Amino acid sequence: MTASAQEAYKGMGMEGPVARWYEKNTRKDMEEFRRVAGRLGSLLPDGGDVLEVAPGPGFLAIEMARGGELRLTGLDISKTFVDLASKNAAQAGVRVEFRAGNASEMPFAENSFDLLVCRAAFKNFSEPEKALREMRRVLRPGGTGVIIDLRRDTPMPEIQRHIDHMGLSPWNRWVTMLTFRFMLLKRAYTKHELEKMLDGIGFAKTAVRTDEIGMEAWFEK
Repeated sequence: MTASAQEAYKGMGMEGPVARWYEKNTRKDMEEFRRVAGRLGSLLPDGGDVLEVAPGPGFLAIEMARGGELRLTGLDISKTFVDLASKNAAQAGVRVEFRAGNASEMPFAENSFDLLVCRAAFKNFSEPEKALREMRRVLRPGGTGVIIDLRRDTPMPEIQRHIDHMGLSPWNRWVTMLTFRFMLLKRAYTKHELEKMLDGIGFAKTAVRTDEIGMEAWFEK
């Protein structure tokens, strides 16, 4: 990861072995990716343009590409993830364009996408407000965006139950628990903090909903 890329991302960069470890573990959560893909894909008619910000290994974008004639693009700061996601899309036999880029300086024209999704990554952005402004810029008028992420005030017993259902080996369960406790929860936002950020961007509509361990922020341009 380059110096400029590292500045855009909190903590250790997701490159090389770290990115491959993440891919291996998140692959076990394919049912969740399919569920989210079906829910989001139903928001658009065939032919819509969708951007996933920070898609990682690309599993969500790939599942959305299976469901219809949507045009999918993924933008990730990690070169390793771009390579892995492109390989995964090719193996799945679907078309998704994965590109390297910074969420705070997206390489897209204004009004390019009908739907934008950012799952499990927003808390890691070093410039969250700037990333939100970029999300608004690249959405078309009336376009919808959703951020799906962890809540900082989630109790650890709920995190434990979530990890217990991930099907991980004992070693990976231990590493994942430590990652949540000492890294991810510290970076995450509360519902109020995310609502406050969204209020300052100029979206036409916003709403933040919570669930067991996370929240979904919906916004419309």
